[in-house]
Amino acid sequence: MPRKLITFLIILVIVYAGLCAVLYAVQRSFIYFPQPGNTTTGPTRKLTADGAQVVVTVREQDGGDAVIYFGGNAEDVTFSLPGLNEAFPHDALYLMHYRGYGGSSGSPSESALVADAALLFDEVHKTYKNITVIGRSLGSGIAAQLASQRPVARLILVTPYNSIQELAEQQFPYFPVRWLLRDKYESWKSAEKISVPTLLLMAEHDEVIPAASTRALHQHFAKGVATLTVVRGARHNDISESPAYTRLLRGTP
Repeated sequence: MPRKLITFLIILVIVYAGLCAVLYAVQRSFIYFPQPGNTTTGPTRKLTADGAQVVVTVREQDGGDAVIYFGGNAEDVTFSLPGLNEAFPHDALYLMHYRGYGGSSGSPSESALVADAALLFDEVHKTYKNITVIGRSLGSGIAAQLASQRPVARLILVTPYNSIQELAEQQFPYFPVRWLLRDKYESWKSAEKISVPTLLLMAEHDEVIPAASTRALHQHFAKGVATLTVVRGARHNDISESPAYTRLLRGTP
C-alpha cells in the first residue's frame, strides 16, 4: 500500500476518533436544554437528592388523587400548570424541574432524573395512594421507567419515543452511538414491565419524534395495557394546545 495512502488513512482514523471523543463529551447538550435562571412561580417544594436541590412546582389538594408531571427537554414545567389545572381540577399536582432547570441545582442525566422521579413519587405516595404519572417527550422516558418501578395508578406518555438511542442513531448514522451514548432512555424495556392503564398520545404532525418510534414503543406493552391515540393536527410542541388534549388527559370520551 502506498505510503501516502497509509498516511491519509491514519489521519482519517485520528480525525474520526477525535470526532467521536467530541461527540461523547458534549452529548448531553444535545439531550437537555435547561431554561436559564429560576423561572418558577407559585408554591414549590424542594427535594434533597444526592446533594442536589430539586424544585417541584406544587398545587396541594386535601384528599383525592395526585398527578406527577415530567416535561420535555426544553420545557419550563411551570407553564404546563394551567393546562393540568384544567385537566385535573380535583387532584394535587407535582411538576418536577429537572436538575439544572428552573432553580434546581445539579446537572441532568438519565440516572439522576430517574432517581429524582422515584424520590418524588415516594414522597407524594405517603399522602396520595392513586397517582397518575405524565411524561412528555423527554419526560416520557422518565415516566415509563418510574411506572415500571413504582405502583403508579395510571400512566400517560405524550409524544413518546421507543428509545433516545434509536433517535440518536438516526441523527448520527456514521458514529457508534450505541457505544458512545450514556443516556439511552430505552422506554421499550420499561414498557414490557408496565401493567397499569397507559395512554400514548402521538402528535399527527410530530416533526421531532417519528411516528414509527412511538408505534414501536406501543408494541412493547402487553396486550390491553396501552392505548395509542393520535392527536389530529398537532405537532410536537403544540400538542397541549389541541382542544382534545385536556379531554384525553382527563380520560373522558
